[in-house]
Parts: sequence; structure tokens; C-alpha cells
Amino acid sequence: MDRMKFIIGRKLEMSQRYRPTGEVVPVTLVKVEPCVVTQVRTVDKDGYAALQIGTGSKRRLAKPQVGHLKASGHENLATLREFRVDSVDGIVPGAVCEVESFVSGDVIDVTGISKGKGFQGVVKRWGFAGGPASHGHKDNLRMPGSIGSGGIQHVLKGLKMAGRMGGDQVTVKNLEIVEVSQGLLAIKGAVPGARGATLLIQAPGDMKFVAAKTEAVEAPAAEAAPEAPAAETAANA
Repeated sequence: MDRMKFIIGRKLEMSQRYRPTGEVVPVTLVKVEPCVVTQVRTVDKDGYAALQIGTGSKRRLAKPQVGHLKASGHENLATLREFRVDSVDGIVPGAVCEVESFVSGDVIDVTGISKGKGFQGVVKRWGFAGGPASHGHKDNLRMPGSIGSGGIQHVLKGLKMAGRMGGDQVTVKNLEIVEVSQGLLAIKGAVPGARGATLLIQAPGDMKFVAAKTEAVEAPAAEAAPEAPAAETAANA
């Protein structure tokens, strides 16, 4: 398995960018927040090497999820995904992989869930040509035609017919990163999914991890108690 770098992003919208040559490039903007390693899978324990990373935030999680995320120090992550890697040496839960691992010019694969289009006919779903529109053919312009075989006399399994379209996992390969800036990836072309969809982005290369950022907060020093006034020793006459 080749070395891979990966991250989780959220699709924003389409836009455009200009290359130094003046060429206008249509791009999809993807918001990438820091991704935290939540689980490390090893060959000895799990049979394969992989990293589970999480991103985003959720106000309330069930206790099992909170317990699972406790080791990473982030107990409110909304999205978790697993990526296979060559080696997990030196990587511990809580390490952060940031968008700076990707640079302009990287060739990436983007995986997401395509837009759901509901129940569609064979012309839209499979690209059928449909039937003729004249010469005695009435109301069958977008019909599929014959679906049965004369000799077998039943509908074969897996035949392309009308049905639910979209809502499937789709991977688009060999897309180019045009620009990386302020937590945004500008990816040339279109990527799967609607606005706000979760995207898995992978590319050949080494992943850069940042150690978990822990800031020591010093407790304020206790103020010294005011000294008690000296007791009067002399009695009033």
C-alpha cells in the first residue's frame, strides 16, 4: 500500500479561481477543520493498520460515544471516519492532522454520498434512448421496452430498470487542488454530494501530524490575607 495522506472536509459551494496564466478554473470549495486521531488500529490487535479520525462538533453524544472519544481529549466530535495506513508508529489518539498536509497541485481522490434524486425512469437513471415518438408508438417515448427473454421467460436479476437514483457512495479520482488557504481547499471540478456533505479526501504522500495542543493553565495565586491590627496593650485610663 502506498503512503497516503487524508482528511475529512465539508462541501461548501462552487466558485472559480484564476491561475497565474489568467486561465479561469471552476472549483469546489471544501471547508476543512482540524481532524483529531480518535483511534489507532494495529496489525497485532486488529489485523490491519488504520487510523480513525474525527472532526466537527456535536452538542450531545451518547455515553458510549463519549467513552470512545475520551482518549483523544475531544468528547464532542460529530464525524468519525477510518483510513488505512502503512504504519501507525508514533501516532497516538489526540494527534491532529491539519489541512496544511495538502498543497496546491496535489492530485486527490474525493469520496462522498451523491445527491438523492428519488424514483427515476430508465432514461434519466441509465441513459436509455427511449422509443420512437411517431408511427403508431403512443405514450412510450420514455419506456424501457422489452424486459423479458423469450427462452428464459422471466426477468433476469440485475436488469436495468426504473428505481431509486442517487444517495450512493461515489469516488471521483484524479482531481486537482488549485488552492489551499485558511482552512479551505479549492478543488478543480465538481465533487459528489450536496452543500454541507461530508467528503473524504485522499492523496499520495506523507501525512503530517501535530501533537495534541495542551495549554497549561496556571491557577491564580491566592491573595495574602490582610494582617490583623496589633492588639492594644494599654487600657484607657
